[in-house]
Amino acid sequence: MGFNILVTGGAGYLGSMLVPSLLAEGHNVTVMDTFIFAQNSLLECCAHENFQIIKGDARDEGILKSILPKFDIIIPLAALVGAPLCSRDAIGTVTTNRDAIESLTRLASKEQKIIYPTTNSGYGIGEQGIFCTEETPLRPISTYGKTKVEAEEIVLNRGNAITFRLATVFGMAPRMRLDLLVNDFTYRAFNDRFIVIFEGHFKRNYIHIRDVARAFIHAINNFDRMKNEAYNVGLSDANLSKLELCAKIKEHLPNFTIMEAPIGKDPDQRDYIISNDKIEATGYKPIHSLDMGIKELIKGYTIITNSKYSNV
Repeated sequence: MGFNILVTGGAGYLGSMLVPSLLAEGHNVTVMDTFIFAQNSLLECCAHENFQIIKGDARDEGILKSILPKFDIIIPLAALVGAPLCSRDAIGTVTTNRDAIESLTRLASKEQKIIYPTTNSGYGIGEQGIFCTEETPLRPISTYGKTKVEAEEIVLNRGNAITFRLATVFGMAPRMRLDLLVNDFTYRAFNDRFIVIFEGHFKRNYIHIRDVARAFIHAINNFDRMKNEAYNVGLSDANLSKLELCAKIKEHLPNFTIMEAPIGKDPDQRDYIISNDKIEATGYKPIHSLDMGIKELIKGYTIITNSKYSNV
């Protein structure tokens, strides 16, 4: 017997992979989304009798009050994602990424479970050679990171919840995004065959989108022993600098020319390495490597020839 699950923002990059996975697990899934990016990522789900769709805004308390009581699990994915988009719409970022989460936690009953994805960009700028664990102080430096960290605190203080501090996600999805780092760099390598890197020594962690979906399913199946905790979710063998990532892509696309700019700043200043030991101790392990993702992206970019799939 599956759970009744609400996924806000379920037509986005992550939702487009997670929702079909939840349906395949036998759950009843309702997606609430504004479809502001005109995406058609959930069309394949429409024939599924356990799939329902609501066109609406996750900030609309009227809708939330009317629909929330019937759900066992709430997965709030609705967010403005990425530093450029959040800078362009600062008010929308705060009201969607933080305030809508406050409304949802206030309106949901204590018995309803919440599984919430935040971001490991909350660690901001780490200390060289020291892995960030879930006990590492959060020092977000972007509007996106700050609002997600504030929302995570709201969710964990409310209780009966799990939060995932996701690494930078990569891989093909029905609602594609080209503005994520691995996806972006591989797109440039495939199409432009060159890239200019700012601050190439900056490091971060990565995770395949299919492994993110698997993490949510793992949390549903192991909720009671994982609840009320935050978990880093990333590839433990992929704490890479931007230059190291480019070198990895070049293994698959040898004509890729990598140039490092002597001056200039990356708009995203985060720089850290991450430990994923905590979630791995619960029995979860990623199964999609960075190499697998790059190969997959190259196939996908043989199909996709424009950037309409980017948030910005």
